[in-house]
This record gives sequence, C-alpha cells and structure tokens, in this order.
Amino acid sequence: MRVVIQENYDNMSKWTANYIAAKIKAHKEDRPFVLGLPTGSSPIGVYNELVRMYKAGEISFKNVVTFNMDEYVGLPKEHDQSYWYFMHYYFFDHVDVPKENINILNGLAEDLEAECANYEAKIASYGGIDLFLGGIGVDGHIAFNEPGTSLASRTGLRKLTRDTRIVNSRFFDNDPEKVPAYALCTGVATVMDAKEVIIEISGHNKARAMAHVVEGAVSQMWTCSCLQMHENAIIACDESACDELKVGTYKYYLDIEKDERL
Repeated sequence: MRVVIQENYDNMSKWTANYIAAKIKAHKEDRPFVLGLPTGSSPIGVYNELVRMYKAGEISFKNVVTFNMDEYVGLPKEHDQSYWYFMHYYFFDHVDVPKENINILNGLAEDLEAECANYEAKIASYGGIDLFLGGIGVDGHIAFNEPGTSLASRTGLRKLTRDTRIVNSRFFDNDPEKVPAYALCTGVATVMDAKEVIIEISGHNKARAMAHVVEGAVSQMWTCSCLQMHENAIIACDESACDELKVGTYKYYLDIEKDERL
C-alpha cells in the first residue's frame, strides 16, 4: 500500500486528479478505460480539478466508462440528494463522458437483487475496473460497506447504521430519519477486484480511521483495511488525516513518497 501525504485537501485533490488523468491518457488498449467513482465530500476537489482539466483541453473522457460505488434506495434520480444527481451536478454535466458509458445503481429498481447482479455482470463485461476512486467514513467504511460487512461481499443491498445516517443527516435538514435507511453499493470484493484503488482520506475526523486502515489489522470492522491486501492500492491523504499515525509510519511514507509532494 502506498500512502501519499499532501499538505492539505486541495493538494490531495490535485494530486489524485493528476494521477487519474495520467492513467486515462496512458490507456492504449482496444477497450474503454473503466473508472470507479464515489460520492461524498472527499472527491469534490478531484471532480473540480478534472473538470478544469477537461475545459482546458488537457483531457477527454470520451473513451471512459464509469461505475459509481453506491446509491440510496428509494430516492428518484432527480432528488437533490440522490447520488445520480450528485454525480451529474459535480462531474458528468461538465465533461464529455458519453451518457451511455455512465453506470449508476438504480435505487428504485423493482428487483434490487437483480439490479445488483446485473451491475456486477456489466463490470465484468468490460474486463473489470481499471481504477477505483473512493473515500471512507469516520468508522473506516468504504462505500456503504458498514463495519461488519464481509470482506468477500459483492454489490448488494446494505442497511445503513445509525451513525452513518446521523453523519449524512446534514444533507437532509439535519434529520437522520430523513436519510434513507438502505442503499445499494458495490461490495468490498468488487472494489478489491479493481486493478488499482485510490482512497482519499482528509481531515482530523478521519484520523482514527486512517490509522486503522494503514497500521491496524485487516478486519471487517474497518472494511477499508482490506486495501492492505491489494497489490496496487494508494491512500491519498492530507496532513490532518495523519494525526493518529505513529511518528515512524508518518516519516516513512513522507520519505519514500517525497517526490510526490506538491
């Protein structure tokens, strides 16, 4: 696992966006570049930078297929808190990803189990995901794979914990009861199948999760810790997220990644 420490959120976002853009531009295979994408506050800076790069003529997304990590159950896509809405607002409406290449789970599907199985099959039909971008919750969960979710899990229905609904209530009039109780999301094993994974971690409130993910044991109680077992996993973080790392760990990653510092 690589840990790339940047001074602040903006630098972390720019580094991550530059890494993703470089991978897309270097892709020479006779198939699209398959990109896994998250929602939430962490990736907004990345999306802003990728949009800037597109508008500046530095990159095109015409040969990119995207698969999003998750979607609430029960929200229409036009709802301003649906992840379909989020992705179009921050990214898809501003770049040239073909509409037919955008894949987001349908939380209103009549058969949710079939929706998830078809999503896994569609990912496989493209030869898997080349790069999966993600973030984590304060309890170390990745996507909506809450603590206790099997590390062998696949895309499926997830019940959200009370803590997650409280955290997300800031988008729902600060009322946890307005936050959907269920979501569809890619499984831990689905993310692990990607050829590369980049997880963004920023802020002091994520420092405990960061320490568990980087230094702790691999555990279903910190689902993102599974990345210790991934051959090509990167944690892109800011200084504040490192507050609970051991000093030796922090210095080690600063030293070996010093040329990546913005």
